[in-house]
Amino acid sequence: MNKKAVALFSGGLDSILAIKLMLEQAIEVHALNFLSVFCDSKFNNRKDGIIKSAKNLKVPIEIMGITKEFMEIVKAPRYGRGSSMNPCIDCRIFGFKKAKIFMEEIGASFIVTGEVLGERPMSQTRHAIDLIERKSGMPGLILRPLSGRLFEPSMPEKMGIVDRARLLDIQGRSRNRQFRLAKEFGIDDYPTPAGGCLLTDKGFSNRLKDLFKYNAGYEINDLNLLKIGRQFRLNESVKLFVGRDEEENKLLLKLLRPGDYVFDVVDIPSPIGLARGDLNEQDIALISSIIARYSDAKSDTVTLCYKVIPSEKTNTVTVSPATEKILSPFRI
Repeated sequence: MNKKAVALFSGGLDSILAIKLMLEQAIEVHALNFLSVFCDSKFNNRKDGIIKSAKNLKVPIEIMGITKEFMEIVKAPRYGRGSSMNPCIDCRIFGFKKAKIFMEEIGASFIVTGEVLGERPMSQTRHAIDLIERKSGMPGLILRPLSGRLFEPSMPEKMGIVDRARLLDIQGRSRNRQFRLAKEFGIDDYPTPAGGCLLTDKGFSNRLKDLFKYNAGYEINDLNLLKIGRQFRLNESVKLFVGRDEEENKLLLKLLRPGDYVFDVVDIPSPIGLARGDLNEQDIALISSIIARYSDAKSDTVTLCYKVIPSEKTNTVTVSPATEKILSPFRI
């Protein structure tokens, strides 16, 4: 066993501190980040932030895209879900197995994580941590510097590679000790602690369930769309996405693909509407009325234009803005 470790790195304060504690003990750390569509509410340069955090720590970083593989776990987790669609235990097992492969590839000897005993109710209880470590095939090879003294000594500790006396005994959901430690280390550039996984969000989870139900052949594009705007299920084959601001309008336009319908109100500030599916005239009228409701139009009738991608041919339709009673049954 050598003094080289792979650190699972989210870019959050806990993982930053875990790496820092290892660097203080002259451990050579290689950060590993798993990136999926579930990491952010929108496309907000999470990857750039991860790279910046690793650079600040002066450690190399490997960013691994896992969305396609991870979707199989999301659909059918062996160890169940939390309050939403979050398969936290299966997720951790999956991550450690991937980390083990990477560890062997680079010749490292153990894994470091920022886990804190009792901080997360599903995956960081003592029982869950023990289960995850066993099922990952990594008994004794996972070191948790922030809570290390609360666990049995890991192999790096037993072999004298890591000094157990310099590990911490943090537990529970309070972050006060982490904040103090960050101040001691002079670390002030880290994200505000919050649940970063969209699978824990009930609204997003409802959208994901809808996708699973009506679109078995979904693509990454469909998953990214779940994060944007107001969303409506008109029928089994038609779904509508309505931007809430200029940023979301731009994101919707970036995700257009052939066959999609794009709607816009004529000459009035309004949301962009992206409709996907087999639309008939009734669908077009309903979609237009929903979009008109969220526009700045003040009249009883509103004219919209729409086209089918990639055609440049534009059609127009005039409708009355939908009432809440009309659109409510379709809202996801």
